Amino acid sequence: DEIDKVYDLTYERDVHPYYKAQGEVKALQTIQFSVTTHHGCYGECNFCAISVHQGRTIRSRSQESIVKEVEAFKEHKDFKGIINDVGGATANMYGYECGRKLKKGVCADISCTSATVCPVLKPDHGEQIELLGKIRDMNHVKKAFVNSGIRYDLINEDKKRGDEYLKTLVDHHISGQMKVAPEHTEDKILRLMGKPNKETLLNFKSDFDELNRKNGKKQFLTYYLIAAHPGSEMQDMESLKQFANKELKLNPEQVQVFIPTPSTYSTLMYYTEMDPWSRKPIFVEKDMARKQKQKDIVTAKSGYQGNKSNQKNSKTYRKVNRVN
Repeated sequence: DEIDKVYDLTYERDVHPYYKAQGEVKALQTIQFSVTTHHGCYGECNFCAISVHQGRTIRSRSQESIVKEVEAFKEHKDFKGIINDVGGATANMYGYECGRKLKKGVCADISCTSATVCPVLKPDHGEQIELLGKIRDMNHVKKAFVNSGIRYDLINEDKKRGDEYLKTLVDHHISGQMKVAPEHTEDKILRLMGKPNKETLLNFKSDFDELNRKNGKKQFLTYYLIAAHPGSEMQDMESLKQFANKELKLNPEQVQVFIPTPSTYSTLMYYTEMDPWSRKPIFVEKDMARKQKQKDIVTAKSGYQGNKSNQKNSKTYRKVNRVN
C-alpha cells in the first residue's frame, strides 16, 4: 500500500540540522514521537479546509506498518516511552470508511457528517481499539496518548463498539483532557458550521463523565469554540456562554475568532454574506472590535464558579490550529 511505503521510510525524527543549529524547536516535542494512523477527513466542517488538503476519503495505514514504526522508537536515543499522539486529522476515523464512497467516490451533495451521521456510513472503532491494544502491549511503550481531535458523534453512532472505544480512551489514552470541537451551541450557527447539535455533545459528555466517575479519574473535556462565525450575533454568544456555564460547568478562557481562509464554505459565507444553500442573506460580523466583543462575552469571568480543577483545564482551549 502506498501510504505504508511512505511511513516505512527511515525518518530521522529530528529537526533539520540547518534549523537545529539555530536553537531548540519546541514544536518537535509534540510531533517527534507521534504516530499518523491515517490521512483524510470526512467531517467537512464548513470552516475547515482539511478535506480539501487531505481529501474526504480516509486512507488508513495497516496495523503492521504502525506497529513497525512504534517498534522502531526503542532504537531512538530520545525516546522515553511516551507516544504523544496516535491519530490523524480526526483520530477516530481510522480503519473504516463508507462502502459506497469507496466504490463510487464521494457524494456531490451529501455530507458524511453534519447535523447527523449519514446512515450509509457505519462507524466501527474496532480496528482502532485493536491497534491501541497492540501499542499498549509493547514493553518499551509506557503510555500512548490520543491527542488528535475526536468526533464524538461518531462514537455515539457506533452502537457496537462506541462505548468500548470511549472506555479504552478513558482507561488508557487520555493525558487528563480529551479534545472535542462543538464550536458553538446555537442551532442556526451549528447548521452553518456543519456541526452536530448540542444534544449530541451532552449525550457524549454524560457518558464520558460517568466513565471517569466509575474509574475514579479526574479527566476533562476541552472544547474548541469559535466566535464571530458567519451568522453569529451577540445574543448567540450570550447563549453559548450560558450553555458553557450551566451545562458544561466551566468558564471558557480561550475562544478562537473566526478567520476566513481559502477553500471553505464559511469563507464563502463571509464574503457573500449569504447562506450558500438557501441563498438567503445572513449576518456577518466584519468589524474587528465587535468580533472581539463576541469572544469577550464567552470568556468573561462570570457565571460558573464550580470545580477549580475543571476551570484550570479550560485554560488549554485553543493554542493549536483547527483539527476537526
